[in-house]
Amino acid sequence: MVPPALFHVRDPARASLVRALCRRLPKLSGSPIRIERAPGLRDRRGAVHAGAFLRERRIAFDCARAEFPRIFVHELFHFVWLRSGNGRRRSWERLLAAELLAGARGELGWSAEWRKNALPPRASVTRSRSWREYSCESFCDTAGWLYSGTARHAEFTLAARFRRRRREWFLETIGNRTLSI
Repeated sequence: MVPPALFHVRDPARASLVRALCRRLPKLSGSPIRIERAPGLRDRRGAVHAGAFLRERRIAFDCARAEFPRIFVHELFHFVWLRSGNGRRRSWERLLAAELLAGARGELGWSAEWRKNALPPRASVTRSRSWREYSCESFCDTAGWLYSGTARHAEFTLAARFRRRRREWFLETIGNRTLSI
């Protein structure tokens, strides 16, 4: 269970969603993260549903209530990725490289899928920036799939056998450990 003091949420509707999601998440520890609404949120490519501002310890959202659980978990796991350490990140990258060798198509969210589709040849071997960004987004999208309670979504396009391997990786690598955010 996640201590409620880890999140500062001013919007009462979002606060109740965050409390419910906390019951689904692994144990987390760290300084508080501010959760806020940000209508018209954009990045360098255009409109986005959310953004994690790691140094500021805040997450800004501009998404529908139905999308909030999946997107909240995704953005939260950017904080987990940052503090996961090279060993855990490289282990995840090896899983993704094995998927690519096996011909895996699709992903568990659009943020990972478009990056996967744009990967240059040998990106995993050279550990290019595009590969590292894809790895992070894939990790966060997978967490959103696992922990948000969203059973089906149009963006869940990865084949079941690869989903099983990812679930196993999370269970083995994260399991009941307390995650730093």
